[in-house]
Order: sequence, then structure tokens, then C-alpha cells
Amino acid sequence: MLPIFESILPIFLLIVVGNLLSKVPKLDRPVWESMEIISYWVLYPTLLFTTILHADLSDLALDAMLGALLFAVALMGAFSAALWPLFKAAAISNGPEYTSIFQTTMRWNGFIALAVAQKLYPPEASAVVALAMATIIIPLNLSSVAVLVRLGTGEPNWRRTMRAMATNPLIISVLLAILLRFLPDGLYEPVGEAVRLVGSAAIGMGLLAIGAGLRPMDALKPRAIMWLPLVLKLLVFPALLVTLAWTFGVRGDQIVYLALCGSVPTAMNGYILARQLGGDAEFYAAEATLQTAFAFITMPVVLSLAAQLASG
Repeated sequence: MLPIFESILPIFLLIVVGNLLSKVPKLDRPVWESMEIISYWVLYPTLLFTTILHADLSDLALDAMLGALLFAVALMGAFSAALWPLFKAAAISNGPEYTSIFQTTMRWNGFIALAVAQKLYPPEASAVVALAMATIIIPLNLSSVAVLVRLGTGEPNWRRTMRAMATNPLIISVLLAILLRFLPDGLYEPVGEAVRLVGSAAIGMGLLAIGAGLRPMDALKPRAIMWLPLVLKLLVFPALLVTLAWTFGVRGDQIVYLALCGSVPTAMNGYILARQLGGDAEFYAAEATLQTAFAFITMPVVLSLAAQLASG
């Protein structure tokens, strides 16, 4: 487990550096918002594009892997949704707060998964992460918006939501890469090299931006309810995903790649959605920070156990 821990350590150090840099007066919030925008619209889509375009997918059981992923997401969503009547009856949580519990249980930070995949595993691991991101973006966003519309206090804009998903740069980049894989000549090599250079900046800048968005002070004194999505996201979900993948016939290192997808903390992008649709945005920010901190401990454990299972 120590080699995995040491491989993940630089990734979390970059996140910490990003948070420290966000406190520098000259690097105020607009700087980081600009970095987030360029990472989301340019750098990460380019990285996903080159990853899928050049990955060897011939030995991957993609149907079983993505099927297990979608099934695991559906089961976790159903379980999380079933908690609301219990929370409401016991006065454990109000509607807006529950929407953030739901979102932080369901969403996952694929960018951290990409960083770990590139650091620890062969190129096909990054391809699995990229395909997983593209596969579950739509169901995760639809379910999050549905819960927020039902229990949040904001006004929903379904047209804007559907347009945002239809123009999601991560989905578009993966689809373009898959399309180009079927063309005989592929991408013109000088163009391909330029694209690779752009994508190579994604991990470093993206991790700094993730760190800048965290709020350590909000997570220093977590409320009891905040431990629930943390346990569900960082421990229960990867265990569920690996179990389903094994049931679906996935074996070997592919189990580890799915465990990586399941083990990462929640993503910060749900904070914006919570703010727009009347969820508890402050709870979301604190929970995302708490999960990111604990993922530094739980991810090596999950990946180590998955590696033992993969090796038989």
C-alpha cells in the first residue's frame, strides 16, 4: 500500500498548494475562476480526447465495466433517494441540506481519478476513467437536478440544464476521439502533437484549481450528518462497484481501474448547481473539502485491496 500512497501524495500536495495559493492577495478568486473555465472547456477535454484517441482498448471488457458502473450509480442513487423520507420523518435534515447530501454522495471527481491513473497505471486506465466520465455525466446531472427541483428552493431552468449537458465539452471530446479512431488516417501528426501539448497542462492546472475551490475552515468541525455521504462515497460506493464488476465478469487490472473511479471524492461542480437551485451550497463546499481530505487516506486502501483482488 505504501507505493500507492507515495504515488498519490504528489497529487494531493498539488491540491494543498492550490488552496494555499488561493490565499495570496494577487491570486484572488477571479484568477481561479478563469483557471477553472479554461480547464473545463479546453484542457480536460483535450486530455480526454488524446487519452481515448491513443489508448489500446482491445483488451478491455468495456461493456461489462461500464454496465457495472451504471448499475452501481443507479443503486447508490436509489439508496440515497430512499433516505430522504427517513431523514424527513426523523427531522435529521431539511430539504436543501439533503440535496447536498445526495449530490456529494453521487458525484465524483474524475479529474483526480485521471491524475492518479496517469501517475500509477498504464494508458488504458486513463481511457477507462475518461469513458466512465462521459458515460455517467448525464445520469448524474439529471438525478441531481431532479432532486434539487423537488427539494431545493430555487427555480429550475430545464432548458438551460439540457443545453449544458448537450454541449458538455467532456462528452463531446470523448465522442470526437471515438469517431477519429474509426478514420483510417487518424489525426494529422503535427496537429496531434499540438493537442497532446495542450492536454499535458490539464493535470497540474486542474489540481491547483481543485485545491483553490476547497474550504478547509468549513470542514474543520464537521456535523455528524456530514460523515454519511463521506462513508457512502469513499467506502461503500467503491465496494459496491467492485462487487458488481466482479459479478459482471470483470477481472484483473480492470477491477483496479473501476475501483479508482469509485474511490475518488465528490466534485466541486455540484456546489454551483446547489447555489443556483436552492440547495445547501455551504454544506456542499464543506463536504467536498472533507471528502477530499479523507480520500488521501481511503484511496490507497481501496486501490490496494482492489489490486489484491485483481491478482487473485
